Amino acid sequence: RREPLALINLKKKHEDTGEEELSSRLDHCKAKATRHIFLIRHSQYNLDGRADKDRTLTPLGREQAELTGRRLASLGLKFDQIIHSSMTRATETTEIISKHLPGVKKISTDLLREGAPIEPDPPVSHWKPEAVQYYEDGARIEAAFRNFIHRADAKQEEDSYEIFVCHANVIRYIVCRALQFPPEGWLRLSLNNGSITHLVIRPNGRVALRTLGDTGFMPPDKITRT
Repeated sequence: RREPLALINLKKKHEDTGEEELSSRLDHCKAKATRHIFLIRHSQYNLDGRADKDRTLTPLGREQAELTGRRLASLGLKFDQIIHSSMTRATETTEIISKHLPGVKKISTDLLREGAPIEPDPPVSHWKPEAVQYYEDGARIEAAFRNFIHRADAKQEEDSYEIFVCHANVIRYIVCRALQFPPEGWLRLSLNNGSITHLVIRPNGRVALRTLGDTGFMPPDKITRT
């Protein structure tokens, strides 16, 4: 619902100017800027934690977040904001990354929390959540996609660079949806901890994937995907 034609009332057309006025109004609704979306998977965390608050980053996970933060800072981009999942491991990863990006505001959201986005096809034997989880988590994760992954607003004049720190399932689903691939294939993708996935959304709404799960900036002995 961000196509220029969807943003104007076609019934309101001046009798004299006709198509000229329509063209002018369409131009006013067209996006001008490109959005760069950097999706960061949280770093390695304590799998033995029973509650979310206990699933804190491991020492290696903290190292990974430092490496990711340095990598993002080295790109020399003017980041607009960091939006992160409210889960502990994503919040801690964000805090470490943000030290390398001083002045960039941080926003926490429940929409980006980990979950089961949609039943995978083909199915896997090692991961079978309750069916109700797909309905609960799926609606939320789809809402996150619709809320965050879209072309720039027509009022945005300059290209933007945004960081989203969240989880593997969420990122994989968003990538499939953004590229218009069957979302049921999300589990065929694999993402390392602390990895960077870069989506580009052009003013016409087209999306390109620049990188998927990049950890080439990490030494081999620091790479995990648990």
